[in-house]
Amino acid sequence: MRSSFSSFASLAVLSVLSTSAVAQVAVWGQCGGQGYTGPTTCASGSTCVYSNPWYSQCLPGSASTTTTTTPPPTGSPTTTSTGSSPSSGICPGTRTKFKFFGVNESGAEFGQTVIPGTLGKDYTWPSPSSIDYFVGKGFNTFRVPFLVERLNPPSSGLTGAFDQTYLSGLTTIVNYITGKGAYAVIDPHNYMSYNGQHISSTSTFQTWWQNLAGQFKSNSRVIFDVMNEPNGIDAQTVFNLNQAAINGIRASGATSQLILVEGTSWTGAWTWVSSGNAAAFGTIKDPNNNVAVQMHQYLDSDGSGTSGTCVSSTIGSERLQAATQWLQQNNLKGFLGEIGAGSNPTCISAVQGALCAMQQSGVWLGALWWAAGPWWGTYFQSIEPPSGAAIPSILPQALVPFL
Repeated sequence: MRSSFSSFASLAVLSVLSTSAVAQVAVWGQCGGQGYTGPTTCASGSTCVYSNPWYSQCLPGSASTTTTTTPPPTGSPTTTSTGSSPSSGICPGTRTKFKFFGVNESGAEFGQTVIPGTLGKDYTWPSPSSIDYFVGKGFNTFRVPFLVERLNPPSSGLTGAFDQTYLSGLTTIVNYITGKGAYAVIDPHNYMSYNGQHISSTSTFQTWWQNLAGQFKSNSRVIFDVMNEPNGIDAQTVFNLNQAAINGIRASGATSQLILVEGTSWTGAWTWVSSGNAAAFGTIKDPNNNVAVQMHQYLDSDGSGTSGTCVSSTIGSERLQAATQWLQQNNLKGFLGEIGAGSNPTCISAVQGALCAMQQSGVWLGALWWAAGPWWGTYFQSIEPPSGAAIPSILPQALVPFL
């Protein structure tokens, strides 16, 4: 995310239940699912519609106030299924389930002006209990941002030895995630800069990635994110650096893992064409044919994710349209590494629309919410359990239905 790591005002919206003699769930509220213990009767004009084993939702269109839909019998589904899903009230038509769906777990990249910084004061690692919470709900992918200057102290440079304490912290949380059967996205959150300067040497960057990927080459549930949100660099240079990273990762012996490349201009989906990324990235090559193009998309007026006000209820799908068409035309796969919005009806509809369009397109492998993490406080997009601002409404209404 390109905003500063300050706390934002919470805009969480709590679900409202009817006060009639029989408790009723308001339209768009949760009415069923594994582990759910609340009311199952929907308010007038809506019905309880099964979405997946963890979630059923009251959707408009029913003439009865007592009808509920019982989820069909099912075993424990694998969270990596990419089969077709039936249409739903939120997302009509046939759609392809995400292979990767989860959240960013922020914290280790905090304190960017304090190098190396102190663990617990300037930065922190994700909480295992947060991972457990989301895995328990059926999410299977967690992006772990970290700061390159902490892993590679400037005194030694990008090709020097890793700081073993920081590497141990990264390895520990990655192994915890993958030990739960989930995927861990390793995310150098540096905007294609290091020690105050843009990274420009493809050979240096290739060596750095070869060294880092070698640490995780035996873990098939690791995903390598080449670099978070490059900016201030032309698209062709960013492409060249991404290609060098792919070459380095594969040279390390890490041959089974997915690689995510990111474009310039904050890798925005809505600017993918205008930024020059579309012209540059169509020829990305991976000898193992296991690469996807990671984009980010926020739904406020400037696309920065700093406001809880969304442009419209349809802005999510609209901002992804050109990028989706580009992926289809170039026979490439996409990965939405960051999406975020406020907890209000307009934004919830916009997020639903974005995820629906992605699943209907057949070219998006997955999506991750920005963000969980133990230090977000009242930040309006925080989805850190148990009380992050996005937990009451965004989680059940905009994310869980797409599992």
